[in-house]
Amino acid sequence: MISTICRTLWGDVSREEAKKFGLLSAVFFFIIGTYWLMRSLKEAIFLNTVGPSYLPFAKIVSLVCLVLVLMVYAKLVDALEKHTLVYLLCGIYSVAFIAIAYGLAHPSIGFANTVLDKFRLVGWLSYFAIESSGTLIIALFWSFVASSVDPSSAKRGYPIILAGAQVGSILGASLATHAEFFGLVLLVSIGAASLMIVPFMIRFFMFHHPDPVSTAPRAPKKSTGALEGLRLLFSHPYLMGILVVGTVYEVIGEILNLQMKLLANDIYPTAEKMAGFMGSFGVAVNILSLFFAFVGTSFFIRRFGITFCLVMYPATIALAILFAWSMNGLWFFFAAMVALKGMSYAFNNPCKELMYIPTSKDIKFKAKSWMDGFGGRSAKALGAGVIAAFPMVQSIVSLISYGSIVSLGIIAAWIPIAFLVGRTNSKLVDEGKIIE
Repeated sequence: MISTICRTLWGDVSREEAKKFGLLSAVFFFIIGTYWLMRSLKEAIFLNTVGPSYLPFAKIVSLVCLVLVLMVYAKLVDALEKHTLVYLLCGIYSVAFIAIAYGLAHPSIGFANTVLDKFRLVGWLSYFAIESSGTLIIALFWSFVASSVDPSSAKRGYPIILAGAQVGSILGASLATHAEFFGLVLLVSIGAASLMIVPFMIRFFMFHHPDPVSTAPRAPKKSTGALEGLRLLFSHPYLMGILVVGTVYEVIGEILNLQMKLLANDIYPTAEKMAGFMGSFGVAVNILSLFFAFVGTSFFIRRFGITFCLVMYPATIALAILFAWSMNGLWFFFAAMVALKGMSYAFNNPCKELMYIPTSKDIKFKAKSWMDGFGGRSAKALGAGVIAAFPMVQSIVSLISYGSIVSLGIIAAWIPIAFLVGRTNSKLVDEGKIIE
């Protein structure tokens, strides 16, 4: 009976596939667990060091900094093997989180100083480090996976990876809900330690599942420019389509997201209470995602196809927008955001990652980093800019009314693009073509 249920949900997964994707799921468990722990602390740290007035601008400043980081990342892709790149990035961000924990514990620059100031460097640095780590490490992991599996196996295995990730995300966010007990300094230190485990697990994976390409002698490779990923992105309509379906929802989500956080800041005035609220949000989002990862994602992809799932997501977002538009109050925003984020992690993100499989290594590692990093953060910055650019709008209802009209217009253009890019992916896979 159990085997029948597993085949229905995930397809005919072989023993070797189960071991391979199970290990990758464990790796992603730590990556996503760290991400949701640190994500839950990000606004709490910033709001209680720099202040709420600068929160929308933090998104914009982090985007500018991320461009510089992505240019360095593009050069590292040329210089390093994919697994070595994982070792390096995880090590750098682990050290950065340790430094942030030290800064927050410091008597003059940390939480002991209760004076909010736009020049509190620890707030800005923690915000950027947490934002960029989530962007780069998660994108790098999926690039690593996409270069290690074939399309048919991926449709069975990706939901397994996501199931482990959602367990990690629930545990990471749950830790944040107890911020008043643990303290933010200890939680940031736990995030640093958790991320440091990832390189050892990737090393174990490479030992048991070596990549034939990486174990063969490396041929001399022509170095490309730091903006090579952008050049590749704009040279392929298919990649532009992936950019749209993978990032445009962030514009819509950020408008709702920032409103929810600003409302919560009035209700939860301390850093620990704010972190606890964001942790509760993370738990709710990832319980919904975990449910779909176990009972829906693989089934829908295999039964109805990528195109259906890509189109279903913006339709779901439209319902969430209409819900938030017709209601008011913190918990209505909370419910709308849970639906938006949960459905993204359960359906849109897995389909987006599957679409990278029929592409070259340069696209997987260089173009993808720009699409997930610069594209995703640009979309968030645009959403934040809506709030920053219209300070005269005083009521939440008025702001959501304005944002809802803009968002529904975006969705009207998004749905046909999602349909076209899904059809293109199916054609590439059926014909065995690779986009270079």
